[in-house]
Amino acid sequence: MMGTTGEAIALSPALVVEDDPAMRLRLARLLAEQPGAAVPPVFAGSLAEAKSCLENDSIRMALVDIGLPDGNGIELIAWLRTHRPHVPAVVISAWGDEETVLAALRAGAIGYLLKEREDAELTLALQSIQRGGAPIDPFVARRILALLGAADEPVASTPPSAATTGETLSERESEVLRLVARGFSNREIAELTGLSRFTIESYTKSIYRKLAVGSRTAAVFEAKALGLLH
Repeated sequence: MMGTTGEAIALSPALVVEDDPAMRLRLARLLAEQPGAAVPPVFAGSLAEAKSCLENDSIRMALVDIGLPDGNGIELIAWLRTHRPHVPAVVISAWGDEETVLAALRAGAIGYLLKEREDAELTLALQSIQRGGAPIDPFVARRILALLGAADEPVASTPPSAATTGETLSERESEVLRLVARGFSNREIAELTGLSRFTIESYTKSIYRKLAVGSRTAAVFEAKALGLLH
């Protein structure tokens, strides 16, 4: 399953937050094989080390493991959303349970990959990120969609305009959200609606705030759970 961030993302230099030496070497190799990977990744083995590395303003994206020696990678993703919003985070983990995935997406992760996948599959995911995609491992996506499907009946009693923050989406925000859910980028939504790209970005940010999410992927999941896309 591929979502979309709408904007291309540079993979170099990347911050790899991973404490397993073998996985570090694997990710370094995969990143080095991507077009434009002129700068080797920066490695961090803990939350504290990652935050120290992020003092370097040149970091363009972060690959984050969930289980770290001094905490949970989701904490770092939430920290990035607040303190380094220009650095997109993608989870790469052995954990794929629904609760962890949803927490990561709500914290601001733009994608969720599983370590168990073959190199070719992870390479395709990295290429998707470069093009502005938000890759979700197919196994993870199926479990989340099944979870949301099971929640459809109780959600149906919730008014379609009710967001988690209690704020109502405007008619235009709802229109933009539906187009986001269909996979259109901000530029494409601007063309479809006749509005400027900057106006669409403003609507998107407002949607994020009202749904209490940090990415397009999380917005679609949250909107589906709330019955906003029926």
